[in-house]
Amino acid sequence: MSIVEPASFTEGAAASTTEIKRVVLSSVIGTAVEWYDFLIYGTATALVFNKLFFPLSDPGLSTLAAFGTYAVGFLARPLGAAIFGHYGDRIGRKTMLATTIVIMGLGTFLIGLLPTYDQIGIAAPVLLVVLRLLQGIGLGGEWGGAVLMVVESASTRNRGVLGSMVQIGWPIGNLAAIGIFAALSQVPESAFLAWAWRIPFLISIVLVGIGLYIRLQLHETPVFREIVAKNEVVKIPLAEILACHRRSFFTAIGLKLSEVTYAIVAGVFSISYVTNNLALPRSVIINAIFLAAVVALPMIPVFGWLSDRIGRKGMFYASCLFSIAFAFPMFWLLDTKDPFTITLTIVVAITFGQMIGFAVGPSWYSELFAARLRYSGASLGFQIGAAIGGLTPFAATAFMVWTGGATWLISAYLMVVAAITWLAAAVAPETARKPLN
Repeated sequence: MSIVEPASFTEGAAASTTEIKRVVLSSVIGTAVEWYDFLIYGTATALVFNKLFFPLSDPGLSTLAAFGTYAVGFLARPLGAAIFGHYGDRIGRKTMLATTIVIMGLGTFLIGLLPTYDQIGIAAPVLLVVLRLLQGIGLGGEWGGAVLMVVESASTRNRGVLGSMVQIGWPIGNLAAIGIFAALSQVPESAFLAWAWRIPFLISIVLVGIGLYIRLQLHETPVFREIVAKNEVVKIPLAEILACHRRSFFTAIGLKLSEVTYAIVAGVFSISYVTNNLALPRSVIINAIFLAAVVALPMIPVFGWLSDRIGRKGMFYASCLFSIAFAFPMFWLLDTKDPFTITLTIVVAITFGQMIGFAVGPSWYSELFAARLRYSGASLGFQIGAAIGGLTPFAATAFMVWTGGATWLISAYLMVVAAITWLAAAVAPETARKPLN
């Protein structure tokens, strides 16, 4: 297995404090816009699409169909990672970032213009699926570039905390997505379903313009410039990864599974569960997820900082232990129907079940691969793990239909997935405080 020698000026890239701050800020803002686009779909799935695009006689089957389209976006993410990872390793990180935000924004804006099932029949859900695919492809290619812009410019001692900063785009995007839906929850139900739900999708075009402008101001990473200077650009990065770096590739997939599964159960499926199964106002669960995103803002860099101090493995072990221990209590606490208890449950689940792996992952996935293969390897491993996790709301809804409304099978599923991630963390090398290859 051939490994590129450590880039000679990777550490020097961190010498300019102003430059690294600019790279981090630009990546965070651009990623926040991308996550906003992707996450408003998840919220709308539970509140709107099951009624306007999949109006089946059985509400459970309607929700199941709607979550099926939600999963499509996750399944498309590996395709985006493969396409943009290939070109990101061949022509650079910066160009891919500008391209992906345009693709993502276009898909989101057009969803806001879609006619409903009552207006054009079966064409409505078909077009919804196509645009969701476009969203997934854009986000699938975006994440790897945004992370590498930061990780490849950071020093060894703070790569974990700086890499985690990119992930702050998720709570910012989530806060924006949940916030606008919370504001629209004041609109009467009839008006919300008639036109108000389109507003979050349509205004995304403005955010995309801002994000694109910011990303065009970035410079290419010093690591990639050196790859080009040494003539070490790989013709088909994915082929070399699958031939020579399979262990790193499958390890990255396993590391992603538990975190994304917990995120979707606590942050997406819970919306449907609390509003439909527990018959509580949608404001209860939306406010809970909103608060969880607020808590995530400071916790993400804290977890990244800790990974630089105690290592990547220890952080992942802690998250997996929590995920296993909390799998059953999470639903027991939601079933109390007490708003305060529900809020605290969602905050705890997202903070420790999702955010630890979410914060530490970017640096660890990137460190598993040599520089010339890093965009493809880290991005595709991350996105395949996310795609598998993206089936969670569909699977959870199916489990509940199968068990007659019981949640024990969902909890068991969370425990199994956490065990898989534990195993991946056990076989992965500890890379904290070591130079990038």
